[in-house]
Amino acid sequence: MDYLNVVAQQYSISPVILAMLLAWSIIWKMWAVWRAARLGQKWWFIILFLVNTVGILEIIYLFVISKKKMKEQETKLEEQ
Repeated sequence: MDYLNVVAQQYSISPVILAMLLAWSIIWKMWAVWRAARLGQKWWFIILFLVNTVGILEIIYLFVISKKKMKEQETKLEEQ
């Protein structure tokens, strides 16, 4: 917790807000990385895992890009 206080002081924000921001980012990142792995999108997995965008890229991936991939897979299954 001491490290969190040091970082919060460095950026002049409350440690509570920093902790909330970290939790927000981690939740979105875990969900997006999990979905990328499940859909077999290796490059998205690597990008989402390495790039920290405070959840923004993860949200775009989850609600736009992965939805398209899921629809494509459903269409292929229906055609068979």
